[in-house]
Amino acid sequence: MKSLDEIIKQYQKRSPLLWISNLPDDEPLRKILKKGQYVLRVTDKSGIFHIGHAADYAKKAEAYRKKTCAYIELDSDPLWSVFDKVILLLNGLRAKKHILSWQLDKMIPKREKVQLAYLYFIPKPHKIGTPLRPIVSSLHMPTTGISKFLDKLIRPLFDKYARSTTIIDGVDLIQRLEAYATNGYLNPTTYFCTFDITDLYIMLPQEESFDILTEFLLQYGYHKIQNIPIDAIRKLAPIVIKENGFPYENIFYRQVIGGALGSVFTLTLANILMWKWEKQLVHRLTISNEIYGRYFKCIIKKYT
Repeated sequence: MKSLDEIIKQYQKRSPLLWISNLPDDEPLRKILKKGQYVLRVTDKSGIFHIGHAADYAKKAEAYRKKTCAYIELDSDPLWSVFDKVILLLNGLRAKKHILSWQLDKMIPKREKVQLAYLYFIPKPHKIGTPLRPIVSSLHMPTTGISKFLDKLIRPLFDKYARSTTIIDGVDLIQRLEAYATNGYLNPTTYFCTFDITDLYIMLPQEESFDILTEFLLQYGYHKIQNIPIDAIRKLAPIVIKENGFPYENIFYRQVIGGALGSVFTLTLANILMWKWEKQLVHRLTISNEIYGRYFKCIIKKYT
C-alpha cells in the first residue's frame, strides 16, 4: 500500500481542480487516513486541504467548547421540539396577518425534509497553532427557511446603510485609499492598523443583538418590511439564533451563546451588532478626517 506522502504527491501532479474534487473519495487515501487516525478537512478561507491527527482535532474541539461555554448538553434529540416551535410561531403570525401566505410558504419547514443540524470543525492554518472554526450545518433544520427569509429581508438594508464603513474587497479598499490620498489626508505621520474580532459570530450576545436589530430598523424609519411589522421580525429572529440543536460525539447540544456559523442570518445579525459598536467611533474619526473600514471581522483604521 502506498504511503500518505506518496498519494498526496501523486495528486499534486494533477490539475488543482481535478485533485481537490477527487481527493476526499480516494479509497486508498481513506484507508490510510482511517488506519493512521488522521482527519482530512478543507481549511477555513483558503479552501485547501489540511491533514491533522484526529486526537489533536478532538482535543482542540473540546478546549473550544470549554473556552466559549457556547453549548449545553441536552437530554434528547431536539429536532421535533424545534419543528413544533417553528410551526406554532409561523401559524400564529399568519393568523394575526403579520405575514402573508407566500411569506409563510417561504419559511415553513416540510416535515418529511427536516433534519437535525450537525457540528463539525475546520482548521485555520493561517493562524498560530491551527485553531479550529466550528460550523453548524443547518441546511435542513426547521429554522432554515426563516433564517434565509430574514437574511434576504434585512441584509439589503444593512448593505445600503452601512456601505460607507463596509469594505467589499481589495479593489474597494484600494479605491478608498487612493481617494484618501487625493484629498490630501495621507502624510508621513500616518499610521494604519488592522485588528480581527475573535469569535464574533460564536460569541454574539443574543438578546442584545435582537434589541440592536430593532434599533437599526427604527433608526432608518422601518416599522414594517414587506408589510411584516418589527414585532414579528423580533419574534422570528430569536428562534433562528436560539434553536440550534445538533449531535456531537453521540451527545445532543444546543447553542446558548452567539449564532450558528452555518446559518446565513447569523452573519447579518453580527453585522448589525457591529453597526451599533462602530457608530460613535466612526463619528469621531470622520470629524478628524480619519479612515475606517470593516471587512467581515477584520477592521482597518488609520490615524495620524
